[in-house]
Amino acid sequence: MLFNSIDFAIFLPIVFILYWLLKDKSLRIQNILIVGASYFFYGQWDYRFLGLIIFSTLTDYLIGLGLGKPQLKSAKRKALLLTSILVNLGILGLFKYYNFFLENITTVFSFLGKEIQVGSLNIILPVGISFYTFQTLSYSIDVYQRKLKPTKDLIAFSAFVSFFPQLVAGPIERAAHFLPQFHRRRKFNYYQAVDGLRQILWGLFKKMVIADNCAIYANEIFNNSSNYSGSTLLLGAFFFTFQIYGDFSGYSDIAIGTAKLFGFDLMQNFAFPYFSRDVAEFWRRWHISLSTWFRDYLYIPLGGSRGGSWMKVRNTFLIFLVSGFWHGANWTFIVWGGINAIYFLPLLLLKRNRHNLKVVAQGRYLPSGKEALSIAVTFSLTMLAWIFFRAENLNHALSYLQGIFNSSLFSIPDFPNRRDAVFFLILIVYFLLIEWLGRENKYAIEKLFMKRNRILRWIYYYSIIYMIVFFAGQEQDFIYFQF
Repeated sequence: MLFNSIDFAIFLPIVFILYWLLKDKSLRIQNILIVGASYFFYGQWDYRFLGLIIFSTLTDYLIGLGLGKPQLKSAKRKALLLTSILVNLGILGLFKYYNFFLENITTVFSFLGKEIQVGSLNIILPVGISFYTFQTLSYSIDVYQRKLKPTKDLIAFSAFVSFFPQLVAGPIERAAHFLPQFHRRRKFNYYQAVDGLRQILWGLFKKMVIADNCAIYANEIFNNSSNYSGSTLLLGAFFFTFQIYGDFSGYSDIAIGTAKLFGFDLMQNFAFPYFSRDVAEFWRRWHISLSTWFRDYLYIPLGGSRGGSWMKVRNTFLIFLVSGFWHGANWTFIVWGGINAIYFLPLLLLKRNRHNLKVVAQGRYLPSGKEALSIAVTFSLTMLAWIFFRAENLNHALSYLQGIFNSSLFSIPDFPNRRDAVFFLILIVYFLLIEWLGRENKYAIEKLFMKRNRILRWIYYYSIIYMIVFFAGQEQDFIYFQF
């Protein structure tokens, strides 16, 4: 069930009404409704996927109870944590990475002159498995480190794991922040709900107007890259850069806004990353829930930036390569992670990785010349790295880059529907302007026109709705569903 579908437009109001009708009943009944609605929502892709999420939920629930026993010895606690890690990552590895490793092992043996025959698995990748796996793992790790007391309420824990707004593509919530919210009685807050609807509206605009239309041009150019000039290929990379941002941050906005309707607070997942002044700032603002997850549960335990240069280089490459591999079983993602590590390392080694912590041009309408140049350079580096993320394989990515950097780079882009693309480029400029004006908030239109005439504000909201409806025919799946 897609957020931008008619099915969800029917599903959400029904669950919302039932949920608040039960507010005077027990908290447990409300949580049962959340679990039932979430399983129904998830089962719309394939009901067989429900078995995995239920198994993962029960495993970490029981392990959490075990870890919470005060008399349990250290060795047994480590064994329980290891069980949680092996079970969760084992399931993830089987469904997502088994065929990848099998193909590469077969290739290596073939290179060495030995042919081996091993059957691959013909299985469907369960939607959202990478997201809820990391969410349940955070619970086991936090309980093991005694940062969180284990819950004895299976229903509340099941709701935490399966909460439908963020189940499929995050944000990846930490148990210490999110789980306690299922143990507290929620009261309907009109202003929070209105804010949630506003964020949903902006998320739908990002997805249906920006991302889905960028996908038309990006797909055309990437799928036929050998036929186009360097300037056209560069434009294709530009369109994909906004496709993936509009798609993923749009999903996060809809998820966070939907959670607000039910009285929940989810963490911010994107903070206007394309206005970053260096790559370190970009990664503090892009997919925040994942980057901070790797930081807290992998990078810091490995020593972080505390050691010498070698340890810093090792840990940086490890964290980016693992992040790339998390996205998919393809060498393109691993190389994409490696490229970002190369971007990041000079900043880390020169101790400039935390140089840009504040919002760019805070309190000002325009950036300085230096800030504008830094943003342009960071955006360009990020856009080139996205080519590997979008390419079908490494050969495709390398040939795409080779196609960009030749004399045709300075020609006028030429591809089908070029006139429509020009109009859409203007729309992207408008989108960037709105994002720039709202960059100091949680999302772009959070406070836009709030201090001005109410009529003007509603005219603006209706203009967004009109554009969403006008472009609704280009419906595309969310990119991150495949991860």
